Amino acid sequence: MKRKVPGPRSKQIVEQEQRHMAPGLQSIALYSGLAMAQGKGCTLVDEDGNEYIDFIAGIGVGSVGHCHPHYVDALKRQAERLTFGSFTTETRSRFLELLASLTPEGLTRIQLFSGGAEAMEAAFRLARSVTRRFEFIGFWGGFHGKTGGVLGLLGDNFKQHLGPFMPGLYVSPYANCYRCPLNLKYPDCGIACAEHLRDVIRYQTQGEIAAIVVEPMQGTAGNVIPPEGFLRAVQAIAKEHDALIIFDEILTGFGRTGKMWGCDHDGVVPDVMTIGKGMGSGFPVSGLISTDELTRAKPFANPSGSSSSYGGNPLGAAAGLASLEIILKEDLVANAERVGAIMLARLKSLKEKYRFVGDVRGKGLMLGVELVKDRATKELLSPEVTRALFHECLRRGLVAMCYSPVIRINPPLVVTEQTALDGLAILDEAMAAVAKEWRLG
Repeated sequence: MKRKVPGPRSKQIVEQEQRHMAPGLQSIALYSGLAMAQGKGCTLVDEDGNEYIDFIAGIGVGSVGHCHPHYVDALKRQAERLTFGSFTTETRSRFLELLASLTPEGLTRIQLFSGGAEAMEAAFRLARSVTRRFEFIGFWGGFHGKTGGVLGLLGDNFKQHLGPFMPGLYVSPYANCYRCPLNLKYPDCGIACAEHLRDVIRYQTQGEIAAIVVEPMQGTAGNVIPPEGFLRAVQAIAKEHDALIIFDEILTGFGRTGKMWGCDHDGVVPDVMTIGKGMGSGFPVSGLISTDELTRAKPFANPSGSSSSYGGNPLGAAAGLASLEIILKEDLVANAERVGAIMLARLKSLKEKYRFVGDVRGKGLMLGVELVKDRATKELLSPEVTRALFHECLRRGLVAMCYSPVIRINPPLVVTEQTALDGLAILDEAMAAVAKEWRLG
């Protein structure tokens, strides 16, 4: 059933907010024009009473869905007892103990923060403390936050006109096989992008590499899944140069990819791992995880050397503990793997149905689709067309990041098979409507 959205109540509230809200909100909020009233599980309800299947999860934030009873009760109980401060609490102690039982082998030391960029900045400080070097290498398509220390590693044109950046930051091609930057084919290429990384180090750096920073799977770039062996190759190169390897698991962690950690797919353990998003299921909680030996390095290890006024606060610890308890009790990692495989198969059938679907990829509930004008040239569909697709989905009851030709699908980990298929049926209907209206092949 198609509806006219946004409705009058949403319009009124959004107009009121826009009198004071500065420009720059997330695209999903701006383009939809919706004011949300409530949510439950994988369903959102706007202020006009319209319901939507949620394929965004706050951009990978809402692991346990909206307003999970255990999560809500945990935050209520904590809010009645203690809400701020950096003193030890029983809740935080239990949270850290449970989290440390889930981390890759040897990564048992945790520091908590409130945002992903903050955790990444802390990882950089740790790398400098350990190596006494100052250069960092990231990858094309990478995203590690918008703060000054990491902005220079942002691997797309977002960072244009925001410089100058911190010195000593370099980027190298990521293993995006659909759009190989080296115009090669996997596996015949031998993971040539990793070899290119050696050239970046040889010809662009001063040989003062503190760390190589990589997402096991790139989220902002379009849920790009690298081939098997890429992470192992990057890790080997880091070791060649006595540099740390930092895995940015802020999006890929806590079951999003069908395993607890994105790096589990390649069987590698980093020196440092940054975490966030799904760990707090909506509450701003992030963290850094490393080894006992590395985290003793100073000045990182000095009193207040790696602290945060908000990191590990009582409410954040309660949110993190409740989220992990739900993920484990409800076996959401396995659910992500199972339902994600079903969704991937269904999306591949859409590729067979619509010529403008150029690529479909994914692991677990981290799925990507690219919409193209021509499969041979891989030229992307215009934003005008994909914005129409976005609104066709909204009118049918689906919120998804399909306003861009590079679609990211990240439903909450609690999504059921039926809800997932219902959402993809809406996407199918919306694609058919857009194909007809815009005369797409």
